[in-house]
Parts: sequence; C-alpha cells; structure tokens
Amino acid sequence: QVQLVESGGGLVQAGGSLRLSCTASGTVFNIRAMGWYRQTPGKQRELVATITSGGSTNYADSVKGRFTISRDSAKNSVYLQMNSLKPEDTAVYYCNVNSNYVLYWGKGTLVTVSS
Repeated sequence: QVQLVESGGGLVQAGGSLRLSCTASGTVFNIRAMGWYRQTPGKQRELVATITSGGSTNYADSVKGRFTISRDSAKNSVYLQMNSLKPEDTAVYYCNVNSNYVLYWGKGTLVTVSS
C-alpha cells in the first residue's frame, strides 16, 4: 500500500503565497508521475498540475504562470508553489501519485484565499 500525506494548506489573503508538500510512503516504486488536484463543494475534482518521472510538467490554464510543481525523487515528494493566489483558488488540494500504474490519493489539505 501507498500512503500520501499532504501539508502546507491554510488561510492566506489574495495575492499571497503558499507551498504545498506531499510525501509518499509505503510500497512506493516505479513512480510514473505525481500531481496535484483540487475540489470545491459541488464540483468535480480538477487537475492543477502534474509532473512525470522525466520532469515534464502540465498545468491547468487557470494556474499557469502562478503555480509551480516540483518533485524530489529521493524523498518521493512533490511540491506545489502557489503564488498570486486568488479567491477562486480556494479548494481542498489533493496529492496524487502513479506508482507502477496504480493511482493513489492523499486525504487533501484545505487552501482558503480571502479577498
């Protein structure tokens, strides 16, 4: 089994920054990609950013230029630097890992951006 633990969420004013972290533990091997998704009440979970084992990144249009995803392969960790935050970024952010073609999810961390 793989466990994912996210941290770094919280309350921030619009225009501020937060850095989310996620570390995978357990039977982790052959990580193909890691990523961040977010969800607000009544809406489907949506992609924020992903990063592959080769370092290729993909971002939602709504966060391009403001968010940066990175990873530390030695630590099985992925990070999301979020700058210029907007109230519409308010959501529960979930970490995701593709470990040997099986997807695992964290429990989420709440990010609240006040106007």
